[in-house]
Amino acid sequence: MDLALLWFILIAVLWTGYLVLEGFDFGVGMLMKPLAKDDTDRRVAINTIAPVWDGNEVWLLTAGGATFAAFPHWYATMFSGFYLPLLLILLALIVRGVSFEYRHKGSTQAWRNGWDWCIAIGSWVPAILWGVAFANLVRGLEIDSEMQYVGGFWALLSPFALLGGLVTLGLFLTHGAVFLALKTSGDYQTRAADLAIKLALPSAAVAAVWVIWAQLAYSRNAWTWAPLVIAALALVGVVLTTRARREGWAFTLNAVAIAMAVVFIFGSIYPNVMPANDPANSLTIANSSSSDYTLMVMTWVAVFLVPLVLLYQGWSFHVFRKRLSRESIPSSPPPAAESESVGAH
Repeated sequence: MDLALLWFILIAVLWTGYLVLEGFDFGVGMLMKPLAKDDTDRRVAINTIAPVWDGNEVWLLTAGGATFAAFPHWYATMFSGFYLPLLLILLALIVRGVSFEYRHKGSTQAWRNGWDWCIAIGSWVPAILWGVAFANLVRGLEIDSEMQYVGGFWALLSPFALLGGLVTLGLFLTHGAVFLALKTSGDYQTRAADLAIKLALPSAAVAAVWVIWAQLAYSRNAWTWAPLVIAALALVGVVLTTRARREGWAFTLNAVAIAMAVVFIFGSIYPNVMPANDPANSLTIANSSSSDYTLMVMTWVAVFLVPLVLLYQGWSFHVFRKRLSRESIPSSPPPAAESESVGAH
């Protein structure tokens, strides 16, 4: 297989890992306040993702680094064209990360409420904007002959792109609700499972409208109907399994739907990496990739390091696999003691 094509596929795999794993992180962050009755409930929610959220973001860093090294023209055009949305996402992720670290360092309720809002905003913003960004990638952009995006910020907010934002928002909300039902017990688990049932159907409906619109209007390959059919079946399965309270299956099927959405996005733009409204100006796998030597070095590095990353992440999920409940949270831990315990945020 051509190395440039291989790295196009590997970057799609990295985005799949990021959106599946960080998707439930975002969902938990967005649902933390609506599902909570009090501060203890919010701490239960935070502690379900506390051991893994930063590890999940490694996939984003790796995807960005791989794009920079394997397709420098793609990276340059995307980061200059999507400068403002990507800056907003970056700021949201920073605020969210800081909030996880600092929320438990103050003892007043006002202090914790403030950081809770930061976690919520830091989860809602990227959950929507990632969908807007990928929808623009599918639709095609105003790129000139110098590989520069010239469409402006407001051109990124078309109805199709905004609907794409609602798709990722719905998928991540459902993902988060199902994850909370999987990771908690007692009354909190019941509330999360009930919410997952309410979210699954509208999430599937919005996704169905967007993918059919995308396939009929913008996909460049007929075979991308295949991932759409698989995603549709998976989302139907999510609706049925959430109603049957089979959260394990619901989480797996929602992950399959997210993965198939990534397959569709990358499949619909192939052989481009960034389609232009004028096809002559599109950035393709061939005209945007690095040299064969660079790609060969990257491939060998990936062969040795990716299995280690996967093993470490699998181990961390295994270690922190137990369910949490309100009883898992100390009633009034001192801030200094909280910072040393997973169940103390």
